[in-house]
Amino acid sequence: MQQLLEIMARLRDPERGCPWDLEQTFATILPHTIEEAYEVADAIQRGEMSDLRDELGDLLFQIVFYAQMASENGAFGFDEIVSGISEKMVRRHPHVFGSEKVAGVAAQSEAWERHKAAERKLRNAGVPPSELDGVALALPALIRAEKLQKRAAKVGFDWPSVAGPLAKIREEIREIEAELGDQKEPQRLRDEMGDLLFSCVNLARHLGVDAESSLRLANAKFEQRFHALEAHLENQGDTVTGLSADQLDVIWEKVKTEVDQR
Repeated sequence: MQQLLEIMARLRDPERGCPWDLEQTFATILPHTIEEAYEVADAIQRGEMSDLRDELGDLLFQIVFYAQMASENGAFGFDEIVSGISEKMVRRHPHVFGSEKVAGVAAQSEAWERHKAAERKLRNAGVPPSELDGVALALPALIRAEKLQKRAAKVGFDWPSVAGPLAKIREEIREIEAELGDQKEPQRLRDEMGDLLFSCVNLARHLGVDAESSLRLANAKFEQRFHALEAHLENQGDTVTGLSADQLDVIWEKVKTEVDQR
C-alpha cells in the first residue's frame, strides 16, 4: 500500500511527475472512477478472477488518486480515509465489536439502516430530515429508483403486495398509449416513460429481483442473440439492412430459440 501511495505522489510531483496526472482534478477523474467500478462488476459477472484482481487494483488506484489530490489541498489524506471507514464499520457493527445482539440478517439490515439514519441526522443538524436523504444523485437511475423506493417502504409508503406495482405498470402503459395520438408531446412521453420505468423497478423490488442486474443480463442476452442473427445472415449471404422487418422477425425467433437452447 505504501508503495502505491509513493507511486501516486511521484506521478503528481510538480517537477518530475506525469503531465497527464498533474492536469487531473476531482471532476476529471470522476468518469474514470465510475468506469472502473463497472469494470469490476463486469469481471465479477464473467467470473474472471484474474480480471477482477486487476480491476480492483484499478479501482483502488482511483481512491489513491483522490487521496493524493485532497492531501495537496490540505483537505485529508489516505490515512484519514482508512481511519474514517474503519471507525464507521466498527460503529455500525455493535453486534460484532460491542455487546449488542442481532437475531439474523434481516435484523442486522434494519439495525444498519438505523445507524445510517442517525448519522444522516447528525450531519444534517438544523435541516428538516427526510427519509430520502443521502440517496446519491450520481447513482445509475435504476439503482437510485430502487433505493428511493426502499427508503419510502421503510416508513410504510409501499404497495402491500406485488399486485400494486403490476396494476401501476398497466396504468402507465395506458397513459403512454394515450399520448401516442397525432399530437404527441415529447415532454409528456418522456415523463410517462419515466413513470413506467420507475414502476418496473418497483415490481422488480417486490419480486426480490435486482433491477440493475436484471437489465444487465437482458442486455447481454440481446447482444448474444443479435450476434447470432448476424452470423446466420452472413452464412446466407444476407445482412440485417437487406431484409424487411417481417423477414428479420422470423429469423430472429429461430435464432433466439437456438441460442437459448445452448
